[in-house]
Amino acid sequence: MRNEGKSTWNPARLDAVAFARAEGRVSGQLALSALSRLTEDLHDRALVGAAPPVEWVLSGELRPGAGGADPDAWLHLQATASVPLTCQRCLGAVQTPLEIDHWFRMVADEAAAEAQDDDCEEDLLALEPLPNLVEVLEDELIMGLPLVPMHEECPQGLVNPAEDRSLPATEADEKPHPFAALAALKKAK
Repeated sequence: MRNEGKSTWNPARLDAVAFARAEGRVSGQLALSALSRLTEDLHDRALVGAAPPVEWVLSGELRPGAGGADPDAWLHLQATASVPLTCQRCLGAVQTPLEIDHWFRMVADEAAAEAQDDDCEEDLLALEPLPNLVEVLEDELIMGLPLVPMHEECPQGLVNPAEDRSLPATEADEKPHPFAALAALKKAK
């Protein structure tokens, strides 16, 4: 982890107001395997260990508060990662790039965040308890996952059972359609 500025900042217990006041900036790399909630549903655990690290940068700044109030602390989180997901077309592994570029306005506590959440467009983070950057980073990466991960073009050909005549016929294929007798009666009239 690299700290830029006069102080050393602890991303696990970040004093966001002091960080923003100092216009702090920290960056680092984190092994994908360290993000257990993110990795629990990935394609293959073996691929997680071989994945490139998550690279992240956090910066802070003060911005004028609403209505001339005290300035608000803001955090800017940027991150890039590549995660092995399961392609929904071929069911193979697809390396999926994730990019996070997100601003957070800091509020006093969880109650204040909940009270203000419906009335503001920006995302809010509570100052108390002190935010854990790794947890916030993991949350943002999880929210950045695609709903339906797929290859642009799957590396292996897909088999469509309806078109593949090399597959053995199933019992359902051999049964007559239940309304076939009705169709025959209708034609006889």
